[in-house]
Amino acid sequence: MQQRLQKLIAAAGIASRRHGEELINAGEVTVNGKIVTELGAKADPETDHIKVKGRLLNPLLQKHEYVYVLLNKPKGYLSSMADPNGRPLVTDLIPSRLGRLHPVGRLDFNTEGLLLLTNDGEFTNVITSARNRIAKVYEVKVKGVPPESAIDRLRRGIAIGKGERTAPAEVRKLREIKANSWFEVILHEGRNQQIRRIFDAIGHSVVKLRRTRIGTLDDRGLPLGKWRRLMEVEVKRLSRNRLR
Repeated sequence: MQQRLQKLIAAAGIASRRHGEELINAGEVTVNGKIVTELGAKADPETDHIKVKGRLLNPLLQKHEYVYVLLNKPKGYLSSMADPNGRPLVTDLIPSRLGRLHPVGRLDFNTEGLLLLTNDGEFTNVITSARNRIAKVYEVKVKGVPPESAIDRLRRGIAIGKGERTAPAEVRKLREIKANSWFEVILHEGRNQQIRRIFDAIGHSVVKLRRTRIGTLDDRGLPLGKWRRLMEVEVKRLSRNRLR
């Protein structure tokens, strides 16, 4: 049966569907020896030879085992598959016997907390889709004590760049320690360095940031730098987006 190439790439665990589209646009995908650059192009893995960057995709579809991992990321690791500057990668924290896994979304280099990794491109597409609005919970330490009026601005949504405004966020003050404050922030979107940028916008820079929950998954029992495989029921809940 013919299917869109980006869907096949994701099903093989090579990349997310979105990244698969980028590979197609870049001319990295061939079908029966011919380069394909049309995003709507289809192929049948039963009869067509499909290659991505010269690697035959068909066997990957036949014997692919999906792996889903929850990592409690320390700071000082890059949420990427590679880095030209040689910085440590989150994949360095996962044993090679699990195969080639990619991060689902990102955490900043200096941000700690929960990060999903998988070889399931379709799962990645579901979790990172803007339509799904999966709740992500963070604990944030900031310089100083922001006034309640400033925190209300964050709750309503705030401009963080030219023509860029955040969606409303849930922000709750946790405690004050000396000259710093801790907050819990719940986001349903994932803009680049969003939490650091919104607190910069009210004049209170972030000192420490960690993600403690993704949907129904939390960091209880998972020390910093450690990982565990997701249970089947957890994967199903995330895939169905039954998240609060």
